[in-house]
Amino acid sequence: MEIISYVGFENEPHTIIRNFRTKLTASRNARNHEKARDSSLVYHFAGGENARSFAAAAVRPQLSLRSVLCSLGRALDAVCSHAWIAAAALLFVSASYGAKLLYTYAAGHTGPLVLKDSGRTELETLDKVMSSFAISGTQDYNDSGDILDGNGNASVIAESLFKKAVTFKTYKVLSGDTISGITRKFGLTNLSTLIAVNDIDNARALYAGQKLRIPSVDGLIYTVKPGNSLAGLSAKYNIPLEDLLDVNDLSSQTLKVGQQLFIPGAKLDSSKLHEALGDMFKKPIAAAYRLTSPYGWREDPFTGVRSFHTGIDMACPQGTPIYASMGGKVLTAGWTNIFGNYVIISHPNGYQTLYGHMSKVIAKKGQIVNQGTCIGLVGTTGYSTGPHLHFTVYKNGRLVDPRTVLK
Repeated sequence: MEIISYVGFENEPHTIIRNFRTKLTASRNARNHEKARDSSLVYHFAGGENARSFAAAAVRPQLSLRSVLCSLGRALDAVCSHAWIAAAALLFVSASYGAKLLYTYAAGHTGPLVLKDSGRTELETLDKVMSSFAISGTQDYNDSGDILDGNGNASVIAESLFKKAVTFKTYKVLSGDTISGITRKFGLTNLSTLIAVNDIDNARALYAGQKLRIPSVDGLIYTVKPGNSLAGLSAKYNIPLEDLLDVNDLSSQTLKVGQQLFIPGAKLDSSKLHEALGDMFKKPIAAAYRLTSPYGWREDPFTGVRSFHTGIDMACPQGTPIYASMGGKVLTAGWTNIFGNYVIISHPNGYQTLYGHMSKVIAKKGQIVNQGTCIGLVGTTGYSTGPHLHFTVYKNGRLVDPRTVLK
C-alpha cells in the first residue's frame, strides 16, 4: 500500500495568507503615496496652509445642469401626480358658486303661485275675513269729485251764481274736518274747487288751524299766459263769455299776462284730483319686479282646475321692502298657511289692501300708515314657489283688479 504523506504541506495555507496580506499592505501603501503626492501638488499649487481648505472644497460634490434638471423633473412629476386633486377642488368650488347663483336667480324670479288643494278652504276663509274688513261704506263724492246727496246723486251747481262776481271767505280748519265736509258746508258741489284754489297736494293732510280760501262759486283759478284771450278761454272751458266777464267783474275783454281769472264750473282733471285726494294707489314694490300671476280667472298651476286669483303676484328678491299702497290704518297683521305673513290695511273711501307672503311684518295692528310707509319685507312664507308679494285690493267689500288703481 502506497502511503502519501502531507507533512511537507502542513504550513502551506499560512504562507498563502501571509502573501495575500503582504500584497494588500503594498496596495494600501501605494494609494497613500498617491494621495500624499496629490496633496503635495495641491499644497504647492494653492500655496501655504490654505491648500488644506482648497483641497477639502475640491472633494465636495458640485452642482451640475444635469442634477438641476433631474431635480426639476422629479418636482414636476410630484405636481402632476397630484394635479387631479387640484382640478377636483376647482370643479367643486365652481359648482358650488354656480349653484348659489342659480338659487339666487330662481329666488328672485319665481314662477306662478302654487296652491295646494288643502289650502282652498283656507283661501276662501281668508277671503271672507278680508270681506268682513271691507265693510260696504258710503262715499260722499263720486270719481269726478262731485258731492253726492243722500240718494247718491251728484249735486248740481246753481248757474245763477255765474252771474255774480266771485267772493272769497277765510275758513280755519277744525279738528275732524274733511275736504268733502268743508265743501258741503259752504254749498259747493265739487272737491276740485277747494283743492285748486288752495293749491292742496294732499287733501288728507288737512290739520286743525289751517286756513283755507273758500270761493262763493265752484271753479278754478287760471293765470293768464301770453296769447290768451277771453274768447279763447271761454271756448276752452265751455263757459259763456258773459259769465267770465260777470264772475270776474270785468268791464273789458283785455287781459294782461299774469292776471288771475276765476273760471266758474271748471274742474281738475281726474288724475290730479285723485292724486290730491290720495285715491291714487302707488305700487307697493318700488324695486324691479316681475308680474308672475295677474288678477282674475286662471288655471290652477297645481291642479289645472280654473280658479279665481284674488290679486297680483309681484316676484322680486327676498327682503325687498313692501310699502303701503295708500295711507290708512292697519286692520290686522297675521299668518295663514296660504298667504304666510300678511297685512291688511283699511283706506278712505271703502278701500282695503292685503299684502301676503312677507318674510317679515313691520307694521303693527292699529298703526296709522302713510302712503309709502314700509310695512314689511318680501318673502316666500305660506304656499309659494319663491319670494314675491301677493297684492289684493277691495273696494266697498268687492274685489278690484289692482292694476286698475295702481299708478
